Amino acid sequence: MARYQVVNLEDVDDWLGDYPGEMRGITYAIGAEQVALTHRRMPQHTGSKGSYGHRHRTQEEIYLVLTGTLQFKLDDEVIEVGRHQAIRIPPETWRGVWNDEPGDAELVIVSPRIDDPQSDVERSAEDFWPE
Repeated sequence: MARYQVVNLEDVDDWLGDYPGEMRGITYAIGAEQVALTHRRMPQHTGSKGSYGHRHRTQEEIYLVLTGTLQFKLDDEVIEVGRHQAIRIPPETWRGVWNDEPGDAELVIVSPRIDDPQSDVERSAEDFWPE
């Protein structure tokens, strides 16, 4: 008996609703027990610039940019991460990501799976990343 599971990205719920782009949490759809995996597609001028940031109390995250170039605000520093580059962000680091480029950017976010992800997240004030 096979113990693996395959899912199509298009069959995974998009968490963003009416917000442009897509953010699909593959973790639960595929039945992952140890690793959290999220795919995100970000059109131009989407993300957390002009809004709040967040941090995780215990989870580290690794962001792998598949296409495009993204800006990351990490605490008080802004850096660019391009196609096929990965960045590790430790717990307790305030973060936000933004696509300022004309085309879509795609990335994959990997972290340890926890049962209640929202309990590990803290949101910053609305002026985390002023425009």
